[in-house]
Amino acid sequence: MVVIAAGTAVLDGRVHRPGWLQTEGGRIAACGAGAPPRAADAEFPDGTVVPGFVDMHVHGGGGASYTDPDGIAGAADFHLRHGTTTTLASLVTASPAELLAGVRALAEAVRRGTVAGIHLEGPWLSRARCGAHDPARMRDPDPAEIDAVLDAADGAVRMVTLAPELPGADAAIRRLLDAGVVVAVGHTDATYEQAEHAIALGATVGTHLFNAMPPLHHREPGPALALLRHQGVTVELIADGVHMHPAVARAVVGAAGPGRVAVVTDAIAAAGCDDGSFRLGAVPIDVEAGVARVRGTSTIAGSTATMDRLFRNVAADAGLAAAVQTTSATPARAVGLDRVGSLNAGYDADLVVLDRDLRVAAVMAAGRWRVGG
Repeated sequence: MVVIAAGTAVLDGRVHRPGWLQTEGGRIAACGAGAPPRAADAEFPDGTVVPGFVDMHVHGGGGASYTDPDGIAGAADFHLRHGTTTTLASLVTASPAELLAGVRALAEAVRRGTVAGIHLEGPWLSRARCGAHDPARMRDPDPAEIDAVLDAADGAVRMVTLAPELPGADAAIRRLLDAGVVVAVGHTDATYEQAEHAIALGATVGTHLFNAMPPLHHREPGPALALLRHQGVTVELIADGVHMHPAVARAVVGAAGPGRVAVVTDAIAAAGCDDGSFRLGAVPIDVEAGVARVRGTSTIAGSTATMDRLFRNVAADAGLAAAVQTTSATPARAVGLDRVGSLNAGYDADLVVLDRDLRVAAVMAAGRWRVGG
């Protein structure tokens, strides 16, 4: 049993100054405002305690990638040190054999508890909006391949991003939903009407809103407006100041509300590394001044961000409660994770202690201090 007291604590979405919580058996046993009921085991009078970050879209970090079986633990540990206690490991477009191998490796990592699930960002995407994916490996959704992937995953796939305008997309959406998989619209050249149709079928996430999709236009609104106008859709934002102007990020959070915005890193192996050459799947990437681009092009290729940095960006614009919501509670709910994303009795004891500058001072995962403490 551990009692933690802090100058500020965001408990069940509400900011308390001061606040406390008690952990037991890897879960939060109790929490509240004011002084704790007994002497604290860990005190952070100048700190802020928030839920562990939930990153539902990340490809790697610390020089390691989730496409490499030997890099999975290293990538997860890198992001854990930056406060991400729950990860959906994202795979990029790959050949059928490579896709199945990647899914099997990550399914084993899910069983070990290294990551919480798999996000397939590809291969069922639009070549016209390929971004940093290899267009030569993109393909239309095929029922046999989808079944093979689901079999290999054994329940570990939590989200699939696809382009709803592709032939076979309707059947793919239905099959994935039947398997309990969240369907996201992204890397798409869909019209507004095609995106509306996908949402009507059951798509509930917009993958990195505005990126790799047609821009919003007053006569051709495209998929972005369809995703924004539906209350049941969560939109991902890469709030790093590179993928979108900070004013756009502020506008989206203000219009949709923190309960519908999931801040994601979309980080690649280059996160936490010096500038240089990397790979995202089969695609060569160059990082210059911290910005990743497909080699020889201006195309952005994921990010080098971490969730604590994005948390600070949102907090500066929208406040502490909104930052917690968009980096923890909303992404957890969007992908069906019901015991993380909030500091509340009965939830997993996953938390981050931030210092006065909102930088990571300590991280607890499943009731164990993994950083500081």
